[in-house]
Order: sequence, then C-alpha cells, then structure tokens
Amino acid sequence: MERIDWLDPVSVGKFIVRNALSEDRVMDDVTTSSLSVLRGDSSTCIASAREELISAGWFLVEQVYSELSLLAGMNIQRIQNIIPDGSTAFEGDNIGCLQGSADLLLRGERVALNLLCRLSGIATLTGKYVETVKGTGVEILDTRKTTPCLRALEKYAVRAGGGVNHRFNLAELAMVKDNHTAVAGGSGKLHSVILRIKEKGIPVEIEVDSIDQLKKVLDENPDRILLDNMNPDTLRAAVRAASGSGIYLEASGGITLENLREVAGTGVDGISSGALTHSAPSADIGFDWGII
Repeated sequence: MERIDWLDPVSVGKFIVRNALSEDRVMDDVTTSSLSVLRGDSSTCIASAREELISAGWFLVEQVYSELSLLAGMNIQRIQNIIPDGSTAFEGDNIGCLQGSADLLLRGERVALNLLCRLSGIATLTGKYVETVKGTGVEILDTRKTTPCLRALEKYAVRAGGGVNHRFNLAELAMVKDNHTAVAGGSGKLHSVILRIKEKGIPVEIEVDSIDQLKKVLDENPDRILLDNMNPDTLRAAVRAASGSGIYLEASGGITLENLREVAGTGVDGISSGALTHSAPSADIGFDWGII
C-alpha cells in the first residue's frame, strides 16, 4: 500500500477516497447497475452552491472520479473547477462540473459530495471567524480536535477559510497542559521537563488558567503560552504581564462568534477554537444534472 503522508491533504485524500468508495460499495450500486442503458451515456453534472459558502476540497472530487474510473474501467471525460478553493460561492453559483458516463457520475456522487460539503463547511465557518477579527491582527487557529484520519483535510479547509494551523501532531510542538503539570507534580516541577523538551529543539507551549500561573511560567521562556478559559479582563491582565517577553499568547476555551471580537481586542496574538473542525456544519452543495 502507498505510504501515507499524514501532513499532506493530497496523500490523505487518496487514502480516504479509496476507503470511502469501498465503504459505499460503489461497484455494487444496485440502482445504477439496473440502469445499464446509462453506461455509455455522456452526461454533465454540476456542483452548485445552495447557500453562500467558501469552497474547499474540489481536489477530493477529482480524486473520487479518478479512483472510480480505474475501478469501473471507464474514463471521466472532463472535470472542471470553476470556483477555486478558498473563494466564496454564492447561492446558485456553479463550483465545478463533471462530464462523463452517467453510470460513473452516479456511483461517486455521494462520496464526492460528502467530502466537498465537509471541507467547505469548515472553510466557511473559519471564514466567519476570520472576518470577525479583521483589522485586529489576531490569528484564528485550529486545534487537534479533528476527525481521526481526516486531520490534514480538515486543517487544509481551515487554511482555505483564512485560518492558521496549530500543531498537526504531538511531535511537532510540545504543549504542556494541566494534566501534564499534574502528573509532573505541579508547576514547580516543570522546569526540568521543559529543559528536556528544549534540548530536543522542539517548540514549547504551556497552558495556564490564571495570572499567578502565567507569572510562574514566564521565567521558563516558552515559545507560546495558552491562556485557557480566561475572561476578557483577565486576558488583558495576562497581556500586560507578558508585555515585552516576545512570547506568543494564545487565547482558548469558551470562544464563540459572539465574544470573538472582544477576545481579539484584548491584545492576544492568536485565538484557537476546536469548533472550527469539530462543530462546523457541512456546507449545502448539490450535484445537478444539466448543461454548462
């Protein structure tokens, strides 16, 4: 089996598409198989936005029909992307079109739409967050709260929506969270832990939930500090306490679109939200048969 690069959305996409087509038993599609007259019929299928959205994941549609073409022994005639990933599609806009055997188009329709709608939904929600903090200079960050095995795809969608990716995995950046501190025996025991991490050349982020904790970890000179579940007044106090340190301050916890602008105004460098990936509704996109 081809080795998967878990950081690369194209590599992960091939893996996910192959298994999604198998899961859906596309070559055993009872309904489509009964319409054998369609096997040689050339049809056009249009992916159209049924609401305003940010498009993301068209390459997965291409991968679906590339893989399906191999399985079915027939070629898709044309796949055209009209609204590129990261761009806004308004209700009624055509995101792209496909031309080929109706038999082929029907078998891959659901898998292609599931992936396109999922990624476009994440990009769209991320875009709302980014627009809300526009002009503040604050970055909108994702988290590791992603669907297992879909992280590279979901983080790709965050980028398409204008967001910034936080760490992809546990090896990329060492985040010392409250549970790590508890296991270490308290914040006073963290110094040796952080030294060992820094000796490996890996960036360090430390989570704090109070100003007292923040003041203690400033001496450790981490690359980043995560300010967990702090209200705006406490965040402003944290920014003042860390002033001049050069440490990246990340606000997280309890972030919503309603309070996002206020949090961004506290002076933090970034705001992270797991909601970007774990709570984004799928975008409403349909496959319509017609002429383009």
